[in-house]
Amino acid sequence: MDMLLIGLCLFAAFALRYGVLFPVSILLDNWILFVSMSVVGSVVINTMRLPRIKLHAMENGVILRLGATAIILSLSAMSVGFIFNLEGPRSVPLIFGALFFLTAVLARVGALHLLISLSGKGGSRVPVAIYGAGSAGIQLAAALRQSREARPVFFIDDNPNLKGLLVNGMQVHEPNCLEKRIKRHQIERVLLAMPSIDQSQRTAIVKRLATLSVEVMVLPSYVDIMADGGFESALRPVTPDELLGREKVALDTPEIAKAYAGRTVMVTGAGGSIGSELCRQLLNCKPAKVVLFEQNEFALYAIDRELRALTAHLPQGLDIVTRLGSVIDRSRVQSVVREERVEIILHAAAYKHVPLVEENELEGARNNVIGTQTVAEVAFDEKIERFILISTDKAVRPTNIMGATKRMAELVVQDFQTRSTSTKFAMVRFGNVLGSSGSVLPLFESQIRAGGPVTVTHKEVTRFFMTIPEASRLVLLAGAYAEGGDLFVLNMGKPQKIIDIAHRMVNLSGRSVFDPETGVGDIEVKVIGLRPGEKLYEELLIDGDSLVATPHPKIMRAEEAHLSQIEIASMMREVSVAIDRSDSDHLRALIQSRVEGYHHQTLDERHA
Repeated sequence: MDMLLIGLCLFAAFALRYGVLFPVSILLDNWILFVSMSVVGSVVINTMRLPRIKLHAMENGVILRLGATAIILSLSAMSVGFIFNLEGPRSVPLIFGALFFLTAVLARVGALHLLISLSGKGGSRVPVAIYGAGSAGIQLAAALRQSREARPVFFIDDNPNLKGLLVNGMQVHEPNCLEKRIKRHQIERVLLAMPSIDQSQRTAIVKRLATLSVEVMVLPSYVDIMADGGFESALRPVTPDELLGREKVALDTPEIAKAYAGRTVMVTGAGGSIGSELCRQLLNCKPAKVVLFEQNEFALYAIDRELRALTAHLPQGLDIVTRLGSVIDRSRVQSVVREERVEIILHAAAYKHVPLVEENELEGARNNVIGTQTVAEVAFDEKIERFILISTDKAVRPTNIMGATKRMAELVVQDFQTRSTSTKFAMVRFGNVLGSSGSVLPLFESQIRAGGPVTVTHKEVTRFFMTIPEASRLVLLAGAYAEGGDLFVLNMGKPQKIIDIAHRMVNLSGRSVFDPETGVGDIEVKVIGLRPGEKLYEELLIDGDSLVATPHPKIMRAEEAHLSQIEIASMMREVSVAIDRSDSDHLRALIQSRVEGYHHQTLDERHA
């Protein structure tokens, strides 16, 4: 096509210069120019690699290359005229060069549109609007113009100085006219391309867009992709707050700081997801000392290093003490409590992964039940001020060993309270914690990065969800409100389907869920069946009518039945016997008789 344009543009240059439609005699006198430019043009065009320009990539670099080619051809035409002493005006090569540049650009644009329409891909491109006309939005628009999936139509931007301007060939509109523009242009998606704004601004924009009948996607900028080493690593992490789909529960109250200020607080399981966040939250309460008790050496090292970095700039003295040890080692727990003069214990150490505990039930009972009894007994004997057990909604009518052992731990703590006159024992029960080591968030993130599938155990599985900071503040607040024997729960609204969380994570990660019927989408969400011990829904209370209000409107105190001291002593003896004899059947039989509502799930029930 470029070779054909050389001949046509030379002909048109002569016609324009002489004002004659067919200047035959003049063309015959300059035939050598046509022959020479065909040869020279072939060399120039291939040297400038014009045939290798991808039509989808028509951007500034391509325009400059076409302009340089036109200049070289124009100079070549002048040189041929001088060499062969051709007669005629010297303006013809200049007109020729200008015509070649214009026709080369227009021919490529026309060819691109022709090929798209012939292939039928033009009509299938989804019309999209880009929210943000900054550098990220411009890069996104340029990328989408080359894609087969989306067609950028216009920009939306809050900056009033950009209103009505043409940016990268698209008009910028203000947000208040977005609904009208969406209807006029039949926009199906709005892409948020403002990576520099903070989370609150992003949430406000997404909420505003959610009222419109369009899909909203948050995409990383191409600068981030280049900096992070590719699209996979540039996927923006999905925050738990975005997944919950509800307002965060405000748990920052003066009571928290008052309860822990100037105290020595010991956190068991300090290196875990909840334990480590408890330690971070405690720093804001200005305790005199935080004792980190953990059996995992590396986890203890990691949280210790992080906390020391966070407290390095604090003016007041805050002592951080690291102690390795297991909660089932009574002498170690007691020595640490005595040496450090512990006043409050937050007991977060537990085995909590349902399938693993289901297969290792004796170790689960040893850590969760015997461990809780050991630490609570030390707290009782040393007459410390408060002991707070971190429990789980899986302790309510459990179908798995993990939940059953946590319920037994609650019963043990309740029993100590009946005999305690100095220590206030309390428990905190909450649902799934998004972002913790055992939650779906890290699993789904890794599966999305791997390209799928995202695995969900059952399409009807529902769970209560909260964030790690919410769970940790609830524990601290429980310690402040504890009167003795309390069981605190957080009002977390309605439970949410795990499959909805999976879909939301895929969309917020910049991908789309694969639809098996249409074959459209990036990431498949696959149902694989319930795991051992897993049930379709969880509950926060055994008796739904047992709630009592607390000073915080979102926190309730539950009153539930407990076993007698004799029954607890008998239960703990049987637990010890089962562990000592490595008798899993004995342990399961004990749980069946002592844990209210326990139901062992069969294989048929899991696949129902």
